[in-house]
Amino acid sequence: MNDNQLLRYSRQIMLPQIDVEGQQKLLSAHVLIVGAGGLGSPAAIYLAAAGVGRISLFDDDEVDLSNLQRQIAHYTDDIGTAKVISTRQTLNRLNPDVDVRAVKQRLMSVELEQEVMNADVVIDCSDNFATRFAINKACVEQKTPLVSGAAIRFEGHISVFTPGRNDSPCYNCLYHFDGEEQLNCSTNGVIAPITGIIGSIQALEAMKLIMAVGETLCGRLLLVDGLSMEWNTLKLKKNPSCPTCGDSGKISGRES
Repeated sequence: MNDNQLLRYSRQIMLPQIDVEGQQKLLSAHVLIVGAGGLGSPAAIYLAAAGVGRISLFDDDEVDLSNLQRQIAHYTDDIGTAKVISTRQTLNRLNPDVDVRAVKQRLMSVELEQEVMNADVVIDCSDNFATRFAINKACVEQKTPLVSGAAIRFEGHISVFTPGRNDSPCYNCLYHFDGEEQLNCSTNGVIAPITGIIGSIQALEAMKLIMAVGETLCGRLLLVDGLSMEWNTLKLKKNPSCPTCGDSGKISGRES
């Protein structure tokens, strides 16, 4: 770590839970972010600012005028630009030391598995059930920690799934996919700051996982209601019958 880095990250390094060792873990880490929208924007910005060494961004969408109300990595001049490219430009301006890889495509299939395997932590900032279940399955297979969040209207929720822990549930333990898409912002709306709140917590949970500090949201679902400003926590248990991570479930011919 050079002198500029010591100064840049000094406010984190002075925290006894982090110190130089924790900061070095961040600098050496690789985080995969799927989705560069309302959640991906604040998550990516805070991870870059905090000094995560490598960030891989995947999103197949382009910046639209309606995105700018909440997707803070993008600017008016970015309209029509790929969201991953716009986000990379923002992160590079914020912290040029961070290696940002921007890929304009929907991450699926074998490539998804490869990207998950190469990451230390995966942050799911997608907006559809099919993608979320695919990411969860890949994380279970590769035993890669997953930070999952969602926001709609005035509400948001977040949880952490750590497949390396025997007691950790997975996303499929919490939700069952029946082929129908869940509610999304384009059809139901969302208040801007709620995406910032959830995305920021996703960044915090990812950093805690990387540095092995504190207690993550593994086994818990954190819920926020922005209208009443109430926070609630639900305990999550591993489902023995889960088709993805359950005791009797199999993935790709292997016991999960």
